Amino acid sequence: MSRIIVLGSGAWGTAIALSLHRRGGHHVSLWAHSPEAAQEILDASENTLFLPGFPIPQEITVTGDNAAVANAEIVVSVVPSEFLRSTLARLRPHLHSGQIILSATKGVENHTFLRMTEVIAANLAEINLKLPIGAFSGPSFALEVAQGQPTAITVAFDNSKIAARLQAELSSETLRLYTSTDVIGVELGGALKNVIAIAAGVASGVGLGYNSTAALITRGIAEITRLAVACGARRETLAGLSGVGDLVLTCTGSLSRNRTVGQEMGRGRKLPEILAGLGGKVAEGVQTTRAALGLARQHSIEMPITEQMELILDEGKDPREAIKDLMLRPGKDEH
Repeated sequence: MSRIIVLGSGAWGTAIALSLHRRGGHHVSLWAHSPEAAQEILDASENTLFLPGFPIPQEITVTGDNAAVANAEIVVSVVPSEFLRSTLARLRPHLHSGQIILSATKGVENHTFLRMTEVIAANLAEINLKLPIGAFSGPSFALEVAQGQPTAITVAFDNSKIAARLQAELSSETLRLYTSTDVIGVELGGALKNVIAIAAGVASGVGLGYNSTAALITRGIAEITRLAVACGARRETLAGLSGVGDLVLTCTGSLSRNRTVGQEMGRGRKLPEILAGLGGKVAEGVQTTRAALGLARQHSIEMPITEQMELILDEGKDPREAIKDLMLRPGKDEH
């Protein structure tokens, strides 16, 4: 039996905790950002704010105590990218050698353009602590994972033995894990697809059809792959679960928050109003769009779809004009 703590009581963190409990064989804790947030879940016996309708079994320890992280052998981080650095500053005094950290956040930090495993490593370096840090990503809506619907995800560590251990620890009859040593590719595939999902939503919102969505998905994976490979990823990773698999799901599924944001912008609504309507849930693609372009500029990589999404999100560009500008770009060879 392993002691596993999931950091972040949003929909995805709660779904992972429920999946681990259903698997059995572990002591599972769910950490909330405050004692008050933890108590709300305990009082309701479910996460009414982020994942209503799924009872939280008493065997799952729900806590807002920072010190609870010290008891875990495996730490699964599902903290939104914009809060990860500050959260780790609170928790790192309780982290220690012998632990394994697995990042399940699909984002890139704004301003620094760091991947989540890099943010974690930088935080640990502040206390001279070095731990195995890996990434966990793939086509996985939280609601369906909580329901126990069959889902396949990639777990990546530089050390293949640690990846294999996590595969064994987390896999179940409803959650199938594939291993990888390409942490960069798995992380960037999971993060950058959210930007393309916003674009797919915009296309839907302005009334475009399946042709347009298929084009965005295909050209989207092309620009994701260009940037990921420039950052050190393996091209084949982006053709897998954490790349094209997650991209297809997020661009086409009605449960995608990023697609929903794009769709509402395509219908003419303003970004602040849309985000306020998410009820505290996070659409990581909004932050990642800016970070992705910063990373792309560092590596001199062209990302035309991402550039147009930034203009829509940050400068209020008309979505129809953005799509027109994409279509009128100079002709290229496909490969």
